[in-house]
Amino acid sequence: MELSRGKVLDVGCGAGSHTLYLQEKGFEVTAIDISANAVKACELRGLKDVRVQDILDLENVKFDTILLLMNGTGIFGALSETSKYLQKLKSLLNPNGQILIDSSDIIYMFDEYDDGSFSVPADGYYGELTFTISYKNQTDDTFPWLYLDYNTLQNAAHSNGLQCELVMEGKHYDYLAKLF
Repeated sequence: MELSRGKVLDVGCGAGSHTLYLQEKGFEVTAIDISANAVKACELRGLKDVRVQDILDLENVKFDTILLLMNGTGIFGALSETSKYLQKLKSLLNPNGQILIDSSDIIYMFDEYDDGSFSVPADGYYGELTFTISYKNQTDDTFPWLYLDYNTLQNAAHSNGLQCELVMEGKHYDYLAKLF
């Protein structure tokens, strides 16, 4: 949050914790999420500018900082969609703007051989998962989610005309990156 500057967009804001923090620090923040219920929760928490909005449909606005936190690469859904999202995010940046994005390399979930290689499926990128959320007798539709390792993010960023800098690494294969 300390790296945020200028006009901020919080993509996939969820309950709005990041936006609320920045708003209280005096930032102009727009929060978006595709979940109407998440947006309702944000409104109840006092967020000033929160919308039910898909990032791909956002037009005619620019930001200094775009946040995609809490495994922000997840919204890409699949590795094949990464360029589309990065190009969209890039189009929403002011000159000298930045994208702060985090993810996890889930390689640790696969068996590691003595030589340091991993047993990963050969039918796609190992970070592409499908989730189904269930609670009691209610089940939502399944949805794709992308866990993107840092090297793959860096390569995708460069392929889309963005620089990529590793800001921080966590203890559990997680990281924060800055794209600019």
